[in-house]
Amino acid sequence: GPDGEAQHVDGEEQAQLKKCKTSAAAMAGKPMLHYFNGRGRMECIRWLLAAAGVEFEEKFIGCPEDLEKLIKDGRLMFQQVPMVEIDGMTLVQSRAILNYIATKYNLYGNDVKERALIDMYTEGIFDLTEMMLPLVICPPDQREAKISLVKDKIKNRYLPAYEK
Repeated sequence: GPDGEAQHVDGEEQAQLKKCKTSAAAMAGKPMLHYFNGRGRMECIRWLLAAAGVEFEEKFIGCPEDLEKLIKDGRLMFQQVPMVEIDGMTLVQSRAILNYIATKYNLYGNDVKERALIDMYTEGIFDLTEMMLPLVICPPDQREAKISLVKDKIKNRYLPAYEK
C-alpha cells in the first residue's frame, strides 16, 4: 500500500544520501576513523595521521547499535574497532592500519633496519596501551594500586627508552 511505497522511497532517499556523503568524503580523500569517543587504540593512528599531515574525519560509536551495524554490514573483519576507511579500503587491526599509513606517507623507514627500529617503538606503544586499558574497568578499590604500578613501569621502563 501507500505506506510501503513511502517507506521504500524513504529508504532509497536515505541510500542516495549515504552514497553522496560517502562520495564527498572519498573525493575529499580524508580517511574516516571509526572508534569510540575516546583515545584508546585509535590514538596512535590519529598521531600518525597528524605526523603525516593528513586530515581525517571521525565517526564515533555512540551506542552498542552503532557497533552492531558495522558488524552486520560486514565491515569489521574481527567484529571490533578501530576501523579506518582509506583509499577505498576498510582497514582493521591497529598494526595493519599503522603499517599502511606509515608506508603510504613514507614514515616507515628507508630500509629494513629502520623499519625494525620503528616496529620496536610501535610495540612499546602497544605495551603501554595494554597496561592502561584495563584501568578503565578496574574495581575502584584496586584502582590506585594498579595506577601506581603502571605509572612506575611507564616512568622507569618506557619513557627512558623513548627519551633516549
